[in-house]
Amino acid sequence: MLTAVSLFSGAGGFCEGFRLAGWEVVCAVEADGDAAQTHAANFTDVAHFQGDIARFLIDERPGVPTCRQMTGQQVDAVFGGPPCQGFSQIGPRNLDDPRNRLYEEFVRVVRILRPRVFVMENVPNMVAMKNGHFKTRIIDAFQQAGYSRTAILSLIASDFRVPQHRRRIFIFGIRDRLPLNGNLEETVKALVDREKADRTVSVHEALSDLPGAISEDDGPLRYPKKAGGRYSDFQKLMRLDWDHEVLTSASKRKNLSEDALHNHHTKGIEARRKKIIAAIRPGARGDSLPAGLWNGTRGHKWRRLDPGKPSHTILAQMHRDLSEWIHPVHDRWITVREAARLQSFHDGFIFHGSECQQLKQVGNAVPPLLGRVVARAVAGLLKQMPARARR
Repeated sequence: MLTAVSLFSGAGGFCEGFRLAGWEVVCAVEADGDAAQTHAANFTDVAHFQGDIARFLIDERPGVPTCRQMTGQQVDAVFGGPPCQGFSQIGPRNLDDPRNRLYEEFVRVVRILRPRVFVMENVPNMVAMKNGHFKTRIIDAFQQAGYSRTAILSLIASDFRVPQHRRRIFIFGIRDRLPLNGNLEETVKALVDREKADRTVSVHEALSDLPGAISEDDGPLRYPKKAGGRYSDFQKLMRLDWDHEVLTSASKRKNLSEDALHNHHTKGIEARRKKIIAAIRPGARGDSLPAGLWNGTRGHKWRRLDPGKPSHTILAQMHRDLSEWIHPVHDRWITVREAARLQSFHDGFIFHGSECQQLKQVGNAVPPLLGRVVARAVAGLLKQMPARARR
């Protein structure tokens, strides 16, 4: 089985993608305590290093492989997404944001573990910001670490069965001296392209089997049985009570004591906002509201999901304000579980911490189905190497 180490793991979306692709994640590193709790609850067989990544492979923790142990075995891949807030288009895009330099810790771990391949995920602005300032520095750093061959792919999640238009870049790198026939970028792109779906998955196909009523105390609800009609293929993948070619029912229930609908809760809504929500049509934004309800500034401020299309991007800022993520049918915000569905987390993947922390974890995650595409591409890349070079 191919093995990988996960950095900046968050709640585990990227890890879930690698797991769905048949990889063994041997260790995960995450600084945030709430996200680490969620990850540990959903990946009980993975060693967890919870703390500053700068101490990973330096500090020894119970149950976590030491630097000596990790370097004593071949790690096939290191993957992860350093925090993107310093690069994000919706943030201040501060060149001096200390989070912008966390890629250096990613490079440090890669230099020590010497995986055959690495994959770094981030927002597109990471490579575009300041005329490619960070792109050049990142590529140069990996080259100095022994990974001169790199490729950058921009992927849209909705192209790969995720019910969400989410664009992210993935930087792939292969260790120097490993033989590979052909150009790395062309090879990886061909492997990814063959995973593309024939059609996109809509919000309706993702959410219509979930109840309109939500949990008032944030506790679990009885698991819903859909009355009449048929489940979409995406719903079969998400639901606990269906086997799917990608994921079995038993796998989805692995960490559950009984079937229940978890995380189906959302923020409260004050009276003024209820009027605004009720006035917005499916797919419409705040600039469609009458002047008596909204003054027209920041037209994107209010957005109701279009049931016939994939969602717009699910973001961590949901934990502060959900006004851009109004349910397509019900006059309320989407729930944590609905946001998780739009990110392609199955219903057995449970989020922990406060509601705000759960929304942040969901918004920060790599969609598991997109992570699976990347992991399968990396596996395909390694298979193309001559047998003598596969280790």
